[in-house]
Amino acid sequence: MKALKWTLAATAVATLLALGAPVQAQTAGHDHGSAVPQELTLNQGRKWSTDAPLRQGMDNIRGLVAPKLKAAHAGTLQPAQYRDLAGRIEQEVAFIVQNCKLAPEADAQLHLVIADIGAGVDAMNGKTAGTEAADGLMHVAQAVNQYRTHFDHPGFRALPVAH
Repeated sequence: MKALKWTLAATAVATLLALGAPVQAQTAGHDHGSAVPQELTLNQGRKWSTDAPLRQGMDNIRGLVAPKLKAAHAGTLQPAQYRDLAGRIEQEVAFIVQNCKLAPEADAQLHLVIADIGAGVDAMNGKTAGTEAADGLMHVAQAVNQYRTHFDHPGFRALPVAH
């Protein structure tokens, strides 16, 4: 009986460790500790450098958001449409996080943009009490515009966010 309990306990611990490994692997390269800035800034007056995966992901996010803004302003998007769009944006963010390789300072700045996109996506998914899905989409659009202002991405255009 003791052997069975030990085997079950060892199996449970091994399972928990195995399940935690992918999470640790995903965040290992993106731990900035106390060096993470709290405010998006330029790099000594210049835009931060980008790489191809970041530009591709942000182009894709802009391409997802831009055609939905007019309907969001008009109030004609349905909750399911916001959830679908949020899921597609989350996929692009995951692609960026997995493939983008920036200098640590630029990466820390990018995480501020990604956090703002995530906050908008949460609202689009109905996870933010008191915030409408349309406001979440506007928040994503504003984050995309902040990216444009702070990162060197030739040809990247601002999104219209005014109501």
